[in-house]
Amino acid sequence: MKKTTWLGILFVVLVLGYLVVSSFKKQAFRCQVCITYKGRRDCGTGAAQSETEARRTATMTACAVISSGVIDSSQCENTPPDSVEWK
Repeated sequence: MKKTTWLGILFVVLVLGYLVVSSFKKQAFRCQVCITYKGRRDCGTGAAQSETEARRTATMTACAVISSGVIDSSQCENTPPDSVEWK
């Protein structure tokens, strides 16, 4: 095989290895956020190394289900949550 083929394979293996290792890494903060937006309600869970990121991830997860479109999603994500439960 050519040298570039081996380098390509090595690159793919390294990226996949990083993704696997980082996905098993224990996240320091985990929460569940429940939001009501335009009469629809959903809860999302998020985990991250910081409280802010965990809460933002949970909010985005909940809003992905109850909103449609970029503007609607942005407005939903700026809506104060009904509840935030830290786990």
